[in-house]
Amino acid sequence: MHLTIERADFADPHLGAFLRAHLDDLAPTAPVESRHALDLRGLQAPDVRLWVASVGDEIVGTGALAALEPGHEELKSMRTDPTRRGQGIATRLLEHLLRDARGRHIRRISLETGSMDFFAPARALYAKAGFVLCPPFGSYSEDPNSVFMTKAL
Repeated sequence: MHLTIERADFADPHLGAFLRAHLDDLAPTAPVESRHALDLRGLQAPDVRLWVASVGDEIVGTGALAALEPGHEELKSMRTDPTRRGQGIATRLLEHLLRDARGRHIRRISLETGSMDFFAPARALYAKAGFVLCPPFGSYSEDPNSVFMTKAL
């Protein structure tokens, strides 16, 4: 599989559909106040960097970094196409995001993910990459539906 990872082209209609599917997948997992995924508009904010993983013309994954404060960013919108899970796409995308952050002298990456079984593979991926549990950060507060993790770079 030849995977390419490039900055998002927001004019690509397939990207909007891929991100809508992400939000649709998350909808049944938690109440609306506990869902923190960015929509297409949120991902276009100037302080967010979105990447797209593709195989040929097919989008198979996304991942973003959003600025929190100088030297500290948040991992957002990590998704692998459900039909492509288990192929290493998320690992490669996460490695790409961490390399980008290091290259820009970011010192810490934090993330929020769900506490439910649906998110167990994501939590395992992040733990394998060196993320550890942490208290809520940024504008987050304690929430039984959320797990907070961080990694010093």
